[in-house]
Amino acid sequence: IVTTGAFHEDGLADVADGFGGGTTIARKLEIMKDSRVGAFGAVAACLSILLRVVAIGALIEARPPGSVAAVLVATAILSRLAGLIPLAMLPPARGDGASAQFGRPGRAEMIAGFAIAAALIAAATMLAGWPSALAPAMFGSAIVAGLLVTWLSARQIQGHTGDVAGAAQQVAEIACLITPLAATFAQ
Repeated sequence: IVTTGAFHEDGLADVADGFGGGTTIARKLEIMKDSRVGAFGAVAACLSILLRVVAIGALIEARPPGSVAAVLVATAILSRLAGLIPLAMLPPARGDGASAQFGRPGRAEMIAGFAIAAALIAAATMLAGWPSALAPAMFGSAIVAGLLVTWLSARQIQGHTGDVAGAAQQVAEIACLITPLAATFAQ
């Protein structure tokens, strides 16, 4: 959170405020652009932080430090890739936003990014003593989270914004942290 300046958390809060408080696309986008945090945004940011802290705490209690570190690195990589899914799949919701200027990630770049991430994560989790199924499970969790946020954004604002990318990253990070907990407690 400190290294990114709560960048992704802000995106999640803005999306929660806009999607929860707006009744039209224009109003949702207006709310999302407002720098103030509303009730939906505050609750979403608090829940995101709480879920991540609890998940990391449970992992630290259940697993050796090296295996937890591998999961944290894998989670950081996968969640940031998941944040690109809405940018790749949806048009910008407004023409004047930062995401409109950023442009869409190319299909080849997305495939290459996910392939490299899959190889790194598989190696890291196996070297850290996790079951071989963990890497594909985390990978799937991140993709599903990114796709769910993309679907929601398409329904709510018919496109994406930078805030939507931040929300996708946050949801994917939570999903990626919960996945190894399921593997730990299933053993």
